[in-house]
Amino acid sequence: MGATMDRTVLQVSIFGLLLAFGTTQPKDDWEIYSFHINSTVISRYATTVITSRVVNRKDEPQEIEFHVRIPKNAFISKFRMFMDDQVYDSVVKAKEDAQQQYTEAVSRGESAGIVSSVGRTLEEFKTSVTVAALKKVTFELTYEELLKRRLGKYELQIHARPMQTVKDFKVDVHIQEEAGVNFLHVNGGLSTGALANAVTKAIADKQAWVHFYPTVEQQKTCDSCGEEGINGDLAIVYDVNRDKSLGDIKTSSGYFVHHFAPSQLSRIPKNVVFVIDKSGSMHGKKIEQTRTALIHILNDLAEEDFFGLITFDSTVSYWKRELVQANSQNVKNAEGFARNIIERGGTNINDALLDGSRMLNDNPRNGSASILILLTDGDPTSGVVNLGQIHANVMEAIQDKFPLYCLGFGFDVNFNFLEKLSLQNNGVARRIYADSDADLQLKGFYDEVANPLLTDVTMIYNGGANLTQTNFSQYYNGSEIVVAGQIIDNNIETFVPRVVAISRNASIVFSEKNSIAESTDNSNIQRVWAYLTVKQLLKKELQLSGAEKEKVKNETLRLSLKYNFVTPLTSMVVTKPTKDNTEVLHKPNEEAPQPSVRTTLGRNNPLLGSVAHDSLVRHSTRVLHTKRRPVSGIPALAGRSGSPGHPPSLGGYVLSATPMLDMDHDMTGRSSGHVHKRLQHVPNILATSIPVVPPLIRFLLQAESQSLPLCFDIPAQIRLRLLLLPSAELSVNGELDGKRGFNKIVVYFSTTCIIEVDTRRVAIHDGPFGKILPWLTGQETITAGSATVIKRDKEVDITLGETRLIILLHGNAGEKYLWPVLKQQISDNNAEGILAQKPVAYEEVQQPLSTKLKIKDQEISVSRAMAADYSFSPAVILPCWLMSAESALQARLSDFTIFTL
Repeated sequence: MGATMDRTVLQVSIFGLLLAFGTTQPKDDWEIYSFHINSTVISRYATTVITSRVVNRKDEPQEIEFHVRIPKNAFISKFRMFMDDQVYDSVVKAKEDAQQQYTEAVSRGESAGIVSSVGRTLEEFKTSVTVAALKKVTFELTYEELLKRRLGKYELQIHARPMQTVKDFKVDVHIQEEAGVNFLHVNGGLSTGALANAVTKAIADKQAWVHFYPTVEQQKTCDSCGEEGINGDLAIVYDVNRDKSLGDIKTSSGYFVHHFAPSQLSRIPKNVVFVIDKSGSMHGKKIEQTRTALIHILNDLAEEDFFGLITFDSTVSYWKRELVQANSQNVKNAEGFARNIIERGGTNINDALLDGSRMLNDNPRNGSASILILLTDGDPTSGVVNLGQIHANVMEAIQDKFPLYCLGFGFDVNFNFLEKLSLQNNGVARRIYADSDADLQLKGFYDEVANPLLTDVTMIYNGGANLTQTNFSQYYNGSEIVVAGQIIDNNIETFVPRVVAISRNASIVFSEKNSIAESTDNSNIQRVWAYLTVKQLLKKELQLSGAEKEKVKNETLRLSLKYNFVTPLTSMVVTKPTKDNTEVLHKPNEEAPQPSVRTTLGRNNPLLGSVAHDSLVRHSTRVLHTKRRPVSGIPALAGRSGSPGHPPSLGGYVLSATPMLDMDHDMTGRSSGHVHKRLQHVPNILATSIPVVPPLIRFLLQAESQSLPLCFDIPAQIRLRLLLLPSAELSVNGELDGKRGFNKIVVYFSTTCIIEVDTRRVAIHDGPFGKILPWLTGQETITAGSATVIKRDKEVDITLGETRLIILLHGNAGEKYLWPVLKQQISDNNAEGILAQKPVAYEEVQQPLSTKLKIKDQEISVSRAMAADYSFSPAVILPCWLMSAESALQARLSDFTIFTL
């Protein structure tokens, strides 16, 4: 039985423990007899300890897995296991050193778990241990996070899913705030129904407590429970008193932390320009949700605000060329414009942002605050496409006059590009997840910046040193500015803090005597300083290059190691004693977050991927070397097996002959935010007992709603019609390489234009014009008639009229191959080819011993299998329904094959 955490986007999240066990184990073989989450919040800094105690009820050893995910703002700082009166501590090391220790432990036959920061969104820790018969193990994980104030509150989210009822189940939260707790609420699914009586809370001036002690019976009958116990969350929401205009300043052992959130300030009128991507890739739900959110936002504008609307595809369009006042008539007219935004064409981000900046620069208003907000779901494909040039152009246009906020829609977007763009211009970037509530996410972000109270905020600390960020372009109602640093010579007498800012039309100074409070926690203040410093250095590193970048990176690593933080530069290693049953767990990939299966299936590309890769199996399988565990029943995945007596070699990793795909685990993969990042091939997994079969390549076909996709195998030595659009004079054909993917893809467009892509180069021909672009060269852009070709390191981005095609270059173990990705759904009913296939609607028909799918009144026998989506980098593992190609495509495979490219 496996379990994973549902990804949730929250202000602050504390994810509970996941204990996952093999699918063949009965539930009563093991017992979580104690499960505690203890969170202590001191001056908004939360330290959380998750402790789970498990007993093996079997009369033989079995493996127990510990798996936890934590929010993007948290740093893991400690992990321990207690077994047989021994304590096994983790150690945080530089990533390269951690990997070496991990590899050495595996080579000695020891079980090693490794955890690494997974981009800037989620971290994942996963390890397991063999527990002797009738013995116990205790897992203890600690992580830390500075709570961020949004919309007038701090929110601590506790998610728990132990997957069974627990006799000793406790959640304890203790809040200590020197300023005093203003209010305290407990929300979430675990505070409703039968579990409401399990929650108690109390406030006593400067402290607050929340306890959650559900009985076994309550764990079975609550709204968020099932036969397997609790599955839900608690949201602990609070704020502090704000009597001092200068805010709260606490010191300890030569360090200080300043929380600045003044109240009773007048709202500053704002000038806001919305720059909205309406390119073809925004087709469908994305553009619908954008329209909905934009209409809500327009209605929330105050009449004293001024606004502008810009939309862009290959070109830039305006509602009005100047800012207009947000009176009722203008808002009504703007709503009509928003409702009629139609998606089409390419993505000209450069010109759109320059025009938005011009609109704000040309309409200055005294006593107002200007904001530029970009919403896009893709890379620039029109106009200026060089990312560095766009960064330079936008910085030159904005010149630190106002912040730029970049909202990246979905996982096709190059989020690193947007993040750097925002950071360079005093803003932030945020990913908008392509889920059903995307319009609420957009509206929620706008609400955070809707009410500016101060501009040009400068935090000054005479007698202070080693300060975190001290200059802020704007301060918004309901937010908070936090600065930390060191006090020179620990001399509080000479330490004088003050804040200078602009409020409407006047300069304002915040300064108070006797505003500094001595902290009683000697270590907490220093750790807050370290936490903030590391976070800000990581952001700074994104904006630098060369020697400066290396200097910042070295300082970030030094602080991460000193304070035992698991960051993108460090990893945590746990080495356990050698046992008869040994488990080897690979560290998580160092990439951006895994999109959910729902997000992946919502993409417009019906041709998703092939069969599973070793590096991807790390996220959803456990590879076991064991004498006792039987071979799990898994569908045979196409490919070559190892020789008799030897496990198959998978991209440099050697797996045992008993791979186990844990179907209940989170089957999502990791995405770096865009397809042009490093891609890896996903080869095949076979037990040595399975006979050799002819090479096959597995494809995924998108399903409607939230259903699993269909998957089918195609012989790996044929040529396929990928796309045929007679109305656009467009044809795309591909040749499978007989092993892994495509070795050649040819595009014919508008009678004269031919684009040939293979694993060595990209060739463009248009009449007498010809150009060869080797893969090894840098980024190049070629225009041939109405076709635009952008070759990057590992992708070719081709825009052909209103159709956009990405051809990815994958590599594995020295072998290279191609994979095509259509970036928008084809609306032409005469379109043909694999890429033109529409999402499939089906119904599940349960049988006593099997499952069938009903597609167009036809019942088809299927089996549950695994495949991977190659349109992500790295690929995304998905569960799917395996069937014949003819059943999935509702046509003969020969209808999609051709004799020549």
